[in-house]
Amino acid sequence: MSSTICLPLLSETTALAARSHAPQLIDIDGTVFVQLGLFLVLVLILNQFLWKPYLRVRQERVTRVDGYRKDAAQMEVDAADRLARVEARMADARRVGSGERAAARAEAQAFEQRLLADAQSAAQRTLKAASSRLDATVAAERVRLEAGAAEIAAQAATRILGRQVAR
Repeated sequence: MSSTICLPLLSETTALAARSHAPQLIDIDGTVFVQLGLFLVLVLILNQFLWKPYLRVRQERVTRVDGYRKDAAQMEVDAADRLARVEARMADARRVGSGERAAARAEAQAFEQRLLADAQSAAQRTLKAASSRLDATVAAERVRLEAGAAEIAAQAATRILGRQVAR
């Protein structure tokens, strides 16, 4: 509305209010403009000292939170990358360890085979030596028993026959 329409409308409203017999809730007079002016001044002051700082702090907080989220996302990517590198190194270490374990096992089996072969050859030598000694002892005892067998046979024949037997 233009100001030319507003002023007559305002004056007409005041005139009607004065002629009305009902009690008026709002007195429209010059204090409305003072109140409107005070309201506008208060809006400007609050805007300058309350709303702008509040909105600035809020925007800074949003910016910081977004920055923290980006940092957190980057940290997650870095952590996943580090984890992948560590797992790759662990796989390499397992592979190397597995190879070393297989080499150690093969070396231990070869050592075991050598020990078993040495023990078996020592056992064979000991067995041959014992067998040789046994054969020699058996042969010696056989000779001794054969010599003693003729004498025992002569004694048995003498006892059985009751006379001396020629040898």
